[in-house]
Amino acid sequence: MPSSLLFLVASLIWGSTFWAITLQLGDVPPAVSVVYRFALASAVLFAWCRLRGDKLALSWRAQRWTILQGCASFGLSYICTYSSEQYLVSALVAVLFALMVFWNPLISRLVLGTPLSWRTWAAGSVAVSGVILLFYQSIGNAVRDLLAGGQGHFLLGLILALTATLASAFGNVIVVKVREQAPNVLLTMAWGMLWGTVLVAVWALAAGERFVAPPSARYWAGLLYLSLFGSVIAFACFFTLIDRIGSQKATYIGVVTPVISVLLSIRLEHFRPGILEWAGMALCLGSVAWALRTPTPAPTARPALPIEPEPLKKAS
Repeated sequence: MPSSLLFLVASLIWGSTFWAITLQLGDVPPAVSVVYRFALASAVLFAWCRLRGDKLALSWRAQRWTILQGCASFGLSYICTYSSEQYLVSALVAVLFALMVFWNPLISRLVLGTPLSWRTWAAGSVAVSGVILLFYQSIGNAVRDLLAGGQGHFLLGLILALTATLASAFGNVIVVKVREQAPNVLLTMAWGMLWGTVLVAVWALAAGERFVAPPSARYWAGLLYLSLFGSVIAFACFFTLIDRIGSQKATYIGVVTPVISVLLSIRLEHFRPGILEWAGMALCLGSVAWALRTPTPAPTARPALPIEPEPLKKAS
């Protein structure tokens, strides 16, 4: 499959998954829906690996990093994502996930000591300004509602969504450690999703949530789409794309995805952003694109010879 098609498939799928999550809200507790989604996705990935002839076992050294990565990326992140979409329009959650472009290098700096470039700091400052514009009016309304005796659900949704982005970014950084011990991407994804499923299942049981059968065709459609397309096919396309064009360019999916999500929310959730919201989204997504932009290589002393570009470095 051509790289351009891989990019398009991953962008379209992930751009639509934020809305598809809303198909699972209401009748089944969010944590239980996360368990169903990743239990199915991990089973499909294990079967895929078995059909390829892979050994399914991992060493304990690899497994301990996979547990940490899976609990962050597929456990905490998705509990918070599903819960936040009970209170926020899916498009707003998608835009917040674009901030992972900045969370990744910041967490990588704290955990791995990776240096930060001036571009990351500058673009991150612009992105924060965009998020402030995006949520300015809604936060003001939520604070007034809270002071008047309301429940402040919008603020809760915002905190949950930001927590989801941070957990996902932490999981992305831990992937570096996972890859050092186990290079098989699909197998480590399968184990990571399994460990995330276990964490969320324990959380759901401790919270007293009931594991009920999905009650409607709408729910089943969302579950199958999120498990097979959003959790298996999109990730496979994304990691294949990284191998071909590098993570720097592949991460541009993080810019395209929120745009698709916003358009779907306008069409399907009756989302009507005002001038401030449009300006905030433009600043946020524009800064992400700027942060991901590869600097132009400096000219060399022998311009007549073909110059090979430097390997693309991971931006998030």
